[in-house]
Amino acid sequence: MSTTSYAVRDSRTMLRRNLKHARRYPSMTISVVAMPILMLLLFVFVFGGALGSGIGMSDDRGEYTNYVTPGILLMAVTSGAISTAVSVCTDMTEGIINRFRAMAISRASVLTGHVLGNVIQTMVSLVLVIGVAVAVGFRPTAGPVQWLAALGILALLAFALSWLSAAIGLGAKTIEAASNAPMPLTFLPFLGSAVVTPDSMPTGLRWFAEYQPFTPINETLRGLLLGTEIGNSAWIALAWGIGLSLLGYLWARSAFAKR
Repeated sequence: MSTTSYAVRDSRTMLRRNLKHARRYPSMTISVVAMPILMLLLFVFVFGGALGSGIGMSDDRGEYTNYVTPGILLMAVTSGAISTAVSVCTDMTEGIINRFRAMAISRASVLTGHVLGNVIQTMVSLVLVIGVAVAVGFRPTAGPVQWLAALGILALLAFALSWLSAAIGLGAKTIEAASNAPMPLTFLPFLGSAVVTPDSMPTGLRWFAEYQPFTPINETLRGLLLGTEIGNSAWIALAWGIGLSLLGYLWARSAFAKR
């Protein structure tokens, strides 16, 4: 069996391990899913009328629900990244990594199992969030191809943020620090075009909103799901997703080697 085959086999084993952990200890998964759902309900039923009117929409909350839902989906992805940081830090602080090092397994499989496990959990949570969004008035116009493209963008983002969070978890000294460090990622989509259009923001914040990574990703999702103009946002979103994946992978690999 080749080295690559061993790595794939060991990664599959680590993936099963992490999925079993998620099933037996679902509290983290539930909290990760609950936050975007609560934010969706908050923005639709509490702030939806005021925010929708403020950016030129009708008083009908359905129109604003369509606008804000892609941003909530991004928040669901960023929330899922927290569990990767916590699970990696837990392994590093509880001694299981030392046992893995004494075994004939691929070193890369340890982190790969965490990352792929989180991507799967995140995609499942997205299905739940989309279901709630449809229940409160989200009405996408996307066909099967557009839905697959949108889910592909979300999966790429989940993959990228999982590697970044794995690196954060490796660098954290405590589980509490690992759970708090990725929190800014959760709210970064709201400093883009998730809640209101950047045109309605002050100059400095508008510049940040236009050039941060989540805005082109959000505009791409909105275009795919609702038929709005995408322009070059799709290419920029792909570039950000690939770039963040590479950055996270190299950072996590370096941090794991040092630990």
